[in-house]
Amino acid sequence: MTQTAPDAQPDTQSRLDLFIDRMVSQRACLDFAIAETAAQRGPIFELGLGNGRTYHHLKTHVTGRDIYVFERAVASHPDSTPDDHQLILGDVRETLPAALDRFGATASLIHADLGGHNREKNDAFARLISPLVEPLLGKGGLMVSSDRMYFETLEELPLPPGAVPGRCFVYRR
Repeated sequence: MTQTAPDAQPDTQSRLDLFIDRMVSQRACLDFAIAETAAQRGPIFELGLGNGRTYHHLKTHVTGRDIYVFERAVASHPDSTPDDHQLILGDVRETLPAALDRFGATASLIHADLGGHNREKNDAFARLISPLVEPLLGKGGLMVSSDRMYFETLEELPLPPGAVPGRCFVYRR
């Protein structure tokens, strides 16, 4: 695993190192969140399907909870594609408020990996969707994100062992 000092400049790492740090951190944080929320019955929300790696990880390691995926358009591996009734298609700026109407504040775990390769755009998007995500999380629920989020009522938690600082973030209601 590539470890980066918290004050190191991301530009000093290769893109491969950055990717590895993100993947290792994502797995460590998801595994932590799955274990921490195992006793909760609320649904899990996966924001962004991509090729479906994290959805498949959740599906493989979570039992007893529905997993709903929010995505604009499905382009995932067939083994990593949710059933139609667990897929919420559209722009998250519209589908997240609709999910609040449908589910209320019941999500036990929310995972978001929505950003691209532009830090400024990622940060602007995180600021935009943070107030849409925050009300969906149930009491004691966890939010795992590849980008820093901007919540008023959620607490940022220390990263679990194996996660690289700055590559993943965990928040609790």
